[in-house]
Amino acid sequence: MKTYSKFICLIPVLTFFGCATVSERTDQIEATVPKTQQIHAQKLILAPTVKSYKRKLAVSRFSNETNYGRALFTDEQFDRIGKQASDMLSSRLVKSGKFLIFERPDIKKIELEQKYISDSKMIGVDTLIVGSVTEFGRSVGGKSGFLSSTKNQVARATVEIRLVDAKTGHAFFSASGTGEANTESGEIAGFGSRAEYDATLNDRAIAAAVSDVIDRIVATLDERQWRTSVLAIEDNNIFISGGSRQGLKIGDKLQVLSSGKKVISNQTGFEIELPATKLATIKIVSFFGDSETNEGSACETIEGSIKNNMISSLIVTEFK
Repeated sequence: MKTYSKFICLIPVLTFFGCATVSERTDQIEATVPKTQQIHAQKLILAPTVKSYKRKLAVSRFSNETNYGRALFTDEQFDRIGKQASDMLSSRLVKSGKFLIFERPDIKKIELEQKYISDSKMIGVDTLIVGSVTEFGRSVGGKSGFLSSTKNQVARATVEIRLVDAKTGHAFFSASGTGEANTESGEIAGFGSRAEYDATLNDRAIAAAVSDVIDRIVATLDERQWRTSVLAIEDNNIFISGGSRQGLKIGDKLQVLSSGKKVISNQTGFEIELPATKLATIKIVSFFGDSETNEGSACETIEGSIKNNMISSLIVTEFK
């Protein structure tokens, strides 16, 4: 009986030692490649290789169409909310790296400065962005009890934008974005935080509305075919406008087309360009220029032929 009881007492001990494992200490081995290069290599592997040719855009007008922030003698030049939304939209388009953004709201200031620059020249754009703040408001709510109270401030904004073809004035896309910002405070038995009027909620609500619509703008413009022009033809070399800063890469293949005849439609009144004729396929071999505004690409012809006297009627597009 004693032997049996001793055996029972030994079971937990044997189980403990039977389940125990010995962990070996592993030595850390220093990587031969610096960490910064490892991160860069991971980004290259994960990033999709999608061509994104830059288009020329300008925010033409952004106004405040709400009653908020308006006074009896307020005119457009004091439209703070409209200018704020315009600046936010332009800033986000620049940061996206997908477009060439040109100034339009302050164009008079630019023209005044260009009087002192001998070789100044204004550049036309492909698309104009027109927009307005159509809804804006604030609300204050909360609950109050015997010993506690809460206060919630909310600001909401809605922006409407249109994309307009600069050549024809045709609005080919419209979208709206909404944004909201809030802050909450409370106190119990006199302890806690008391929120005063938070003016930053207005800015955050407008910023959220602009951010809500920016992705749709980018997606719509990416669907439109990118095109550029031929600068010069020398022997088998073709020089086109646009380079690496506009999303082109060495080895990219582009097609050179002869633009079709332009006719006026009796139905719509719009000028319609008849289908273009493909003349050649070219490949980018090198770049030149030091900025987005003066860069170009040197290309070689790999199929077809182009005559030097046809430059004015040539267009270069990507393959779709």
